[in-house]
Amino acid sequence: MNTDKFEFRQLDRQQVETLVGWARDEGWDPGVHDAEIFCAVFPDAFYGYFLDGRMIGGGSLVSYNGEYGFMGFFIVLPEYRSAGIGRSLWYKRRDTLLGRLKKGASIGMDGVVAMQPFYSRGGFAIAYRDERRARVGSEYPRHDAVSGIEEACLAAIAAYDRECFGFDRLPFLERWLFDREAISFRYLENGNLSGYAVLRRTGKGFKIGPLFADSIDIARELYRACLSAAPGRNVYLDIPMKNTDAVSLADEFGAEYVFECARMYFGPEPVHRLDKVFGITTFELG
Repeated sequence: MNTDKFEFRQLDRQQVETLVGWARDEGWDPGVHDAEIFCAVFPDAFYGYFLDGRMIGGGSLVSYNGEYGFMGFFIVLPEYRSAGIGRSLWYKRRDTLLGRLKKGASIGMDGVVAMQPFYSRGGFAIAYRDERRARVGSEYPRHDAVSGIEEACLAAIAAYDRECFGFDRLPFLERWLFDREAISFRYLENGNLSGYAVLRRTGKGFKIGPLFADSIDIARELYRACLSAAPGRNVYLDIPMKNTDAVSLADEFGAEYVFECARMYFGPEPVHRLDKVFGITTFELG
């Protein structure tokens, strides 16, 4: 199909809400306040294709201070698939993001299995598999080292997050940690921050992201705190399969496979502490 008649433009808040709704329809189960947070922190990061004024596809192209990019939320309405429209939209998003990054900066994405060959042809290489695991929340005794995160903790959390994620994302954390329905926990060991986790509400339950920790023992206590905060509800955790301790933790709690993606990079894999990543933040923003 000739894509010259499609308009490629930035999405407004309502259109991002529509895109998140499409993601919900696809079974991705985004957080109920994701669109609000994403638009507040990355107002210029969502683009779509429009035909006669109607949005028919879209996705995100997030820049972290020009040092790292991330692509997600790539959706085209079913009736417009398999006609080359998605391909054109995807390349426009990729090239627009490359234009916002510093020379040599990498782009990450979590690609669904069916689309991985396409993404590979677009210059992305698989670094590792991600699996979404789920189990029902239940109550556990809270470890003495686990406590809630307050705004006074933000600087320490942001420094720890940068080590694990690889790049500064303080503006994002300011909204993500303190969203009105988010529950966040930290683990202090001898007064030092050794891990943190965030639990947020989704349409089908709750999702943990991130879950960062210095060790499996610390991750276990943070995971228990999150499970305890959502008794009787589905609790999802997206784990990088390359971190064998993360896999062991999910197996230990009987968290069942839901679906999988692959973390892929355009350019080299960024330097980050994957050994501390027991649950990624979000498939949409990294």
